[in-house]
Amino acid sequence: MGNHHGEHAVVLGGSIAGSLAARMLAQAYRKVTVIDRDDLSGPAGPRQAIPQGHHIHALLARGQQILEELFPGFTDELVSIGVPVGDFGTSLSWYFNGRMIQKAETGLICVAAGRPLLEARIRGRVRALGNVEFREHTDIVGLVASPDRSRITGVRVQRRGEDEVTLTADLVVDATGRGSRTPRWLQEFGYPQVPEERVKMDLTYTTLDFKGPLPFDPIGGDIALLPVATPAMRRGAIFARMPDRYSVSLTGILGDRPPTDIEGFLAYVQSLPVPEIYKAVRDAEPMGEPMSFRFPASVRQHYERLARFPDGLLVMGDAACVFNPVYGQGMTVAAIAARMLGEHLRSGPPVPAAFFRDLSKIIDAPWDMSAGADLGFPEVQGRRTLKTRMGNLFIPRLQAAAVNDGVLTTAFLRAAGLVDPPDALMRPNIIRRVLRAKR
Repeated sequence: MGNHHGEHAVVLGGSIAGSLAARMLAQAYRKVTVIDRDDLSGPAGPRQAIPQGHHIHALLARGQQILEELFPGFTDELVSIGVPVGDFGTSLSWYFNGRMIQKAETGLICVAAGRPLLEARIRGRVRALGNVEFREHTDIVGLVASPDRSRITGVRVQRRGEDEVTLTADLVVDATGRGSRTPRWLQEFGYPQVPEERVKMDLTYTTLDFKGPLPFDPIGGDIALLPVATPAMRRGAIFARMPDRYSVSLTGILGDRPPTDIEGFLAYVQSLPVPEIYKAVRDAEPMGEPMSFRFPASVRQHYERLARFPDGLLVMGDAACVFNPVYGQGMTVAAIAARMLGEHLRSGPPVPAAFFRDLSKIIDAPWDMSAGADLGFPEVQGRRTLKTRMGNLFIPRLQAAAVNDGVLTTAFLRAAGLVDPPDALMRPNIIRRVLRAKR
């Protein structure tokens, strides 16, 4: 493993962001301990600590590329157990305002594994590293700081039914998700409040799984139909073929709540602008009851704006920024951030200020795309910049033009997949194609 920056690194949270952080830290510390309150070694099902785990999760193209880089052969491993894999531009049918954008080969790989299976396979690869330990059924009590509180030196934890213990650490990484207590702990140590940005859209999504084969199957060998919610057509959905089932996730914004009874669920499906979805599931056999999850707001913690921050502590994943889940960015941003953590580790122990500056740059593009799209709904609360307003004028025109232009489809999906920056959509050749289509 080469030279080490320290003896021990501790990761708080064992989901995808935490597991990927552990993968990178294992190269730089003699031992890495991952703390989680759940059972991480049981069947690959939704976890109690992840209430949104029942719902469809997307791994964007850039996320798939990084997972393949970190775990060679990872995609083939998923294919070997029946996970649907295809091209983002041809295996998925994207609808905006009821119209499907033209299908086009993008070369970007879509992996329809679902979060529980994806998490389990990533953890399996990380466990195999040898110097990573997962401590399950363990609560995180608090951080431990040096006497002058300039450095985090460990974490207090308590396994169920046992006494509290302190784990000494050269580095602690908070990957505990949207419930992160780091902002509160910092204030208790005398640090300023972490600046926070919110975009309030009051989203609810409700998911119901169906047994296959379906009486009517509009997906076939592809992966999903996606009518995306827009200000003009506010109800959206993902209808996907999973390894062992079909799944429909319905989305409602600004208080529109997809029902949790099957009759109401199907009525909501019938209201979508893509009638093939209702035709596919109206007579299909449900697997249980609809599961609902409410997401009030996207929240970004601006750690890079703090003038002071203790050494020995980093924050990643949803603990740093929680994105509206309908855009599927969370897992991919976690992968990009883990890769960036690896780059910092090559230069020595990570310096929080430099790490958070680079993390902010990573978050900027997906935040601009998802928060910007939500702010296209006039009632959504949040800060609207000139860039946001311009994007909300241009992107719908690009999507409309992409109905008949595969080049625009590819450009849009590369940006949405976090492969290209959003600015790539403003290249002269893209603008010309959009304007020509309008004329």
